[in-house]
Amino acid sequence: MVHAQFDNTARQALAAKAVDAKISKDLSWQQIAEAADLSVAFVTAAVLGQHPLPKASAEAVAELLDLDADDTMRLQTIPTRGSIPGGIPTDPTIYRFYEMLQVYGTTLKALVHEQLGDGIISAINFKLDVKKVADPEGGERALITMDGKYLPTKPF
Repeated sequence: MVHAQFDNTARQALAAKAVDAKISKDLSWQQIAEAADLSVAFVTAAVLGQHPLPKASAEAVAELLDLDADDTMRLQTIPTRGSIPGGIPTDPTIYRFYEMLQVYGTTLKALVHEQLGDGIISAINFKLDVKKVADPEGGERALITMDGKYLPTKPF
């Protein structure tokens, strides 16, 4: 049976427990994703309380992290999404994404609408990838790919 949560307290507690287990077992998110047989971005978001995992993936993650049966069931519940509380984020990494949207949000909107028309980019039918790449000027760069299905606005 599919269950939905309306208070994210339990999922937040499970996320903290899972991250503690990840750290104590010295596992990477990639290793956890491989056990779940899903993408690293999706599994990380799920373990952090933003997506439900399919039953087989939840069982594999729970086994890897030594989580109990209640935790395994909770990993499968549809969460109340949204991991950043109201207001401007204070974590520097999250804040920089907020800053990028403050600076480039209207540009992204203008370009999406000019190239695709009136509509939105789905965060449900969505893929996310993060890679470290060499910077030709020295050092490293973060390459973040967000790939969402375009959903046109339909007049009614």
